[in-house]
Amino acid sequence: MLDTYHNPYNNRELLAKLLYQSQTTEQALDQANVLFDALPDKNPILSTWDKMYSYCSPFTTNAQPVTALTSSTRPSWMNELDREYQAFTNMPTVHVTDFGAIGDGITDSTKAFQQAIGNGRVKVIVPEGIFVTKGIQLPSWTYLVGEGKGITIIKLHNKASKDMRLVTNMHHRRGNRNIYIGNMTLDWNIERLSSDEKTSSGNNQSSCVTLAHVKYGWIKDVEAINPGLHCFDVSSTRYNYEGDGKRARGGSRYIWLDGLNGYGFGDDGITTHHSDYVCISNCHMCDPSGRSHESGFSNSNGIEVDDGSRHVLLLHNSTARCFGGVEVKAHHNSSAASDVVIAGHISLHDNRSYNFRHIGHHVSTDPPSKTAYYIKAVNLVAIEPVRTPLYKNSKQRGMVISAYQNVVVHNFTLLGNPAYDYQNQPIIAVQYRARDIVLSNIYIENFKSASTDLKIFGGLQRADRVTVQHMRSRNSALSAVYVGEAVEDVKLEAINVIRENGKYAVRSYTPIFMKDVYARGYKQHIFVD
Repeated sequence: MLDTYHNPYNNRELLAKLLYQSQTTEQALDQANVLFDALPDKNPILSTWDKMYSYCSPFTTNAQPVTALTSSTRPSWMNELDREYQAFTNMPTVHVTDFGAIGDGITDSTKAFQQAIGNGRVKVIVPEGIFVTKGIQLPSWTYLVGEGKGITIIKLHNKASKDMRLVTNMHHRRGNRNIYIGNMTLDWNIERLSSDEKTSSGNNQSSCVTLAHVKYGWIKDVEAINPGLHCFDVSSTRYNYEGDGKRARGGSRYIWLDGLNGYGFGDDGITTHHSDYVCISNCHMCDPSGRSHESGFSNSNGIEVDDGSRHVLLLHNSTARCFGGVEVKAHHNSSAASDVVIAGHISLHDNRSYNFRHIGHHVSTDPPSKTAYYIKAVNLVAIEPVRTPLYKNSKQRGMVISAYQNVVVHNFTLLGNPAYDYQNQPIIAVQYRARDIVLSNIYIENFKSASTDLKIFGGLQRADRVTVQHMRSRNSALSAVYVGEAVEDVKLEAINVIRENGKYAVRSYTPIFMKDVYARGYKQHIFVD
């Protein structure tokens, strides 16, 4: 069930079993890179920010980092993190209990942590126990480590304010560098609030961990429980809403989150804002409370790559029972996340397994997005997306692509429940000004009450320039592919769909290119109006 005890280091092995076509991460990325490089690049604005193709071919297989942190597939920029990690090896070690901390779950150990941490340049050991604090602030060159999840527990004090971040860096405006947090459970102690109270205080407060304006950070093997806002937030000094094309000052850079678990979060499990070069690997986020939002309108995502984030890699993660499994997005008055790679992800019973969107840049009267560009997603699994009380009016989807351009999705398996009522809805939606989209190696089965496996929306806010290749559908929606009115340049190649008592294999209201389309069991195989 991918519950709160799920070991996320098993995700890579699980993916190999669940994917219809098993490909290694390296193989899938190689194929996606070829497709991605063939897409037109039409955004000069983004190129003035930074080189936007940092993930076209940065991966080295089986590279061994010099730190104790390992990953079989690494972006090239992580070599700089490895070099910085060496600075921790010569720092003195202290034990927080030597400064009076008591892990009895009652004693306030805030001062003991402050004294142990001092001005940084220290490795602080936190032993087994439940250590109560009113918040921990880490200066530069601080290494905070426990004995393991569920063994070392740091918990917010009953009298801590609602805006408290349980662990954060010391100087959000001036910035910090070289911070490591590892091997512990962080409990935001939501029980100190009333049961009907909204749990967050706004902006980047009220989380278990916030890294704001941090250069070189590691969070490794940490569990976060019931935060008012986020379990883990890689952020700028403050969130920025000055408009599309602008970013906040004080973003974080070169951050690695690995082996994390989180649940009960008021908003998102893991989120990034206005930060660059972030790797999120082997993590599992599940079962949000959604309590930072109005009841029934909770956009609580397992992993969210949000406003102004760039050069973000998600590797072998999983999510369960969230609103969105993975959401790559921005608010209408902020820059979109761009240059994002998702390499291996399992989504179970999320409402929208994968959701790529720039809010407020969708419909014909909205301005087009300046920044919603460049997503590569490979080796994805969506298992039984469902409706959820988190967002009561949201229809379930395996994937939604809205407003983004230059997107490649390769090797995507979607597994439905034949007994579930999908309410005549599409499962994959490419819509709202999405452009230059490639869907490759798509396998879909058992969404029997859905209207369409894949819908490319037409009309004034239509999607354009969409290629679908090597798609298989088995015993799934009434129609396999639907193309709306006035969509420009749609290509269907190597489509193989089989269903009993289906309606249309392909239904299109605009002329499209088709090659090697095989269908069986539909009332009409191809209908072009």
